[in-house]
Amino acid sequence: MVTINGQSVEAAGKTVAQYIEEAGYNAVRIAVERNCEIVPKAKYAETVLADGDIVEVVNFVGGG
Repeated sequence: MVTINGQSVEAAGKTVAQYIEEAGYNAVRIAVERNCEIVPKAKYAETVLADGDIVEVVNFVGGG
């Protein structure tokens, strides 16, 4: 299990890119932190989530 934004999710073995696509996030408007380290967007497709990982996905919202 992977903890994503405080919830346990069965995402171990998936890449960050696979997870964010399945979860419906817009990759352009988010930032991903895995185990207290920012994952560069260029690494989403090669970063594989593992059991015990703690992930935070932050969605940027425009406003004015």
